[in-house]
Amino acid sequence: MSRCLRNDCRQDISTYSFSPFSFTPKIKHKLMERKIALITGATSGIGEACARKFACGGYDLILTGRNIEKLKAVEAAARGLGADVQPLVFDVRDRDAATTAVNSLTGKWAEVDVLINNAGLALGLEKEYEGDMDDWETMIDTNIKGLLTMTRLIVPGMVERNRGHVINIGSVAGDAAYAGGNVYCATKAAVKAVTDGLRIDVAHTAVRVTNVKPGLVETNFSVVRFHGDNGRAGNVYKGIQPLTGDDIADVALYAANAPEHVQVAEVLVLATHQANGTVIDRNPDRVEHLS
Repeated sequence: MSRCLRNDCRQDISTYSFSPFSFTPKIKHKLMERKIALITGATSGIGEACARKFACGGYDLILTGRNIEKLKAVEAAARGLGADVQPLVFDVRDRDAATTAVNSLTGKWAEVDVLINNAGLALGLEKEYEGDMDDWETMIDTNIKGLLTMTRLIVPGMVERNRGHVINIGSVAGDAAYAGGNVYCATKAAVKAVTDGLRIDVAHTAVRVTNVKPGLVETNFSVVRFHGDNGRAGNVYKGIQPLTGDDIADVALYAANAPEHVQVAEVLVLATHQANGTVIDRNPDRVEHLS
C-alpha cells in the first residue's frame, strides 16, 4: 500500500478510501481537519514506520519514546512529511510519567483520534525454568501494563466524544507459545485478551479496536531480545524474507482509514514463507526477491 506514497508526500492527501479487495489506498482529494494519532514506542521499528506512514496519510502525530535524540529524529522526519508533531518523552512502564505527559496535552492534542499501542519488546529466549526474572518483569510492565496505562488514559476521551480507534500491536506469538517464548508469548496473549475485552466494553460507542498481529518482522526487535548480540539477531531472519516495519504500518493505516462502520477487529500478518508462529520454511538457497 505504501509504495504509492513517495518520500516527500507532496500529494495533498487527507484520507484514503477503503477497498475490500486491496491494501492499495485510493486518494480522496478532500480537505478536512487532520486527525491526531498517538504512537507509543515511536523511535524505531514498527512505531517509527507508523509515524512515517500516518504522517503521509494526513495525520498529525503525538510521538512517545524513551530516547529523546531518536524521538527528535523521527519528529523531524514526520514534520518533513507534512505532519504537525507533539513529542512526549516517557517510558510507558512509568504510570506517573505517562499520566503527566498525557495530561499536559492541550488544544487539538487533547483529542486523540487513533491510539497505536506499539511499545513492546521481547527479552531472552531461555527455557522458562532458566529465565531472567528481571527480563520477565520488563516485558510484563511494557507489553501489558504499559498498554493498559495508555488505554486507560486515552480511551475515556474517545468514549466521551463517541469516536476514536485503538490499534494494539500484538503478535502471532499471542496465538500459541513457541520454544523459549514462554513469557513473551504470554504477554502477547494478554494483548489479544485485553484488546478483545476493550472491543466489548466500547461496543455501545463508535470507538473501534484493532489487534494487528505481526509474524517475523526485521527491525531491532531481535537485537533487543538478545541484548545487543547482532549475530544471534541476524540468524532469526536467515533463509526467509521477513516483513518490514513498513508492512505492519501499512496494515495499521488501512485499518484506521476504513469507513467508520467498518471495524477491522484482528489482522494476522505473516511473511510469505511463514505459516504460523512456529512453522517457517527457511531456505538459504532461495533466490526469489518478493516485492
